Amino acid sequence: MAFGVLFDFTGNSNVSKVIKAADMVKQSWFQQAVNYAEPIDLFVITGHNPVRTSISSSTMGTVFKAIRSMKPNVPIQAFGGHTHIRDFAVYDDKATGIESGMYFGRALKEVANIVSGRYCETLGWVAMSGIESKTCKAQHTPKGVPNPTRSAVVPASTGTASASAHLPTSTSNSTLRYARRYLDWNRNTFAYHAKGSQRYTAFDTSAGVSVTNEITSERAKLNLTDLYGCAPATYCQYCKPFLAEGNIFGLLQTALATVVVNETRKDIPRLIIINTGSVRFDLAKGPFTYDDSFIVSPFKDAFQFIPDVPYEQASQVLGILNAGPFQKKKRDLETSDFGFSPILADRDTCLDPPLTHHYEGVTRRSKQGGRLIRRQSTAPNPGYTTKDDFGTDGDDTVHSAIPNFSQPNDLQANASFPLDGSMPKTVDLVFLDFIASYIVDALNQPDVGGDFSVSQVEYYIDESFTTNSYLPAYAKVAWQENVPNCPVGEGIGAAS
Repeated sequence: MAFGVLFDFTGNSNVSKVIKAADMVKQSWFQQAVNYAEPIDLFVITGHNPVRTSISSSTMGTVFKAIRSMKPNVPIQAFGGHTHIRDFAVYDDKATGIESGMYFGRALKEVANIVSGRYCETLGWVAMSGIESKTCKAQHTPKGVPNPTRSAVVPASTGTASASAHLPTSTSNSTLRYARRYLDWNRNTFAYHAKGSQRYTAFDTSAGVSVTNEITSERAKLNLTDLYGCAPATYCQYCKPFLAEGNIFGLLQTALATVVVNETRKDIPRLIIINTGSVRFDLAKGPFTYDDSFIVSPFKDAFQFIPDVPYEQASQVLGILNAGPFQKKKRDLETSDFGFSPILADRDTCLDPPLTHHYEGVTRRSKQGGRLIRRQSTAPNPGYTTKDDFGTDGDDTVHSAIPNFSQPNDLQANASFPLDGSMPKTVDLVFLDFIASYIVDALNQPDVGGDFSVSQVEYYIDESFTTNSYLPAYAKVAWQENVPNCPVGEGIGAAS
């Protein structure tokens, strides 16, 4: 029995309808489905929804409680998303959840929940055994392959980190066993795991090569490979302190000041404020293409402004926005918003499957012939170092940790200020349309003394020039050295 449940989402358009999970579980169709007359082997909950129930927007706990109240001992497996992290959460001894960019599961007897990764750079894998079924004829413990060995143990509560806080539990002993793993989404990973386990003699198939060629052709038609310039360094969102060398927001300050210009007002001092959530990913040293512009900042938020704002008032806005409570809405939830902690658990043999594989007819079988440890080199590359309710051994490839520094909600750039270092009397206060109401609210705070309204807001430049436009525009004027043969860096998190 499967249910698809969204997080508590209120931003839908008027052509769609979102039924809140709290209302859904009270509806008769849901009650009838859970209490279906025929035996249910397991419940699957899936959706754009954090699997960790301590996250305020998550509705997984609501659905889990409703099912558990009616079916206390049927396994429940959740597949979530929205938080853009790798995570595996244990709800009780018969229910888990995983979050991942994509999923692959093997259900032998029970249910689990997993969520992993950010933007299709993680493949989440989960295996379960011990599901009791009167109708399933499949072998519960297949021979020749490693079977899950880890029990689902609810971790000790660590405050907001516990996925099972205030949740009901099953009322009988569990025979379920689990395994989970997070695979880096790249060719090397898939080739590594496919070696010896497929009937093909080469990793590339004719169908796969055909798809690759079609994708390459379509990318060219969409101009995604058009080169704007050569990024001279690697810039990250979180691996460096705010505005430190290598922090992307320092780069964006310069880019905003350089290219967000109204030619008719270019000599008027301006403050330009954007929300840092408008940036979705890091920027690596090397070619900066049309495709990269979407990877870094895909949103099309236009630049608006209020003209001739007293500098004494305008200069206070950034601090107010970053202190709250005016700007509660962020573009994206990041790992740093959540306080996950590890729990020690028994070792999972599925992390060390047999080394030798043979392909026999239409079925794959793995023969015992050595141990295969998690993929790693003597000098791990920077990447995910995941901690979840099963511990720290879920990453398929061992990485060195990338630092994670907190960043403010908003960023400000200054332009056309007096060259003598003095402060102007008035400025054009420029900002994204996405945060216009927050700007007005901040200006009108009693301590600021403003008297502004949204009706005074105008477009600073043509509304077609957006947050997806300014970095390409900057690259065209500042990153032309070495074009078209751009030097490539070592990647995000690599030592400078």
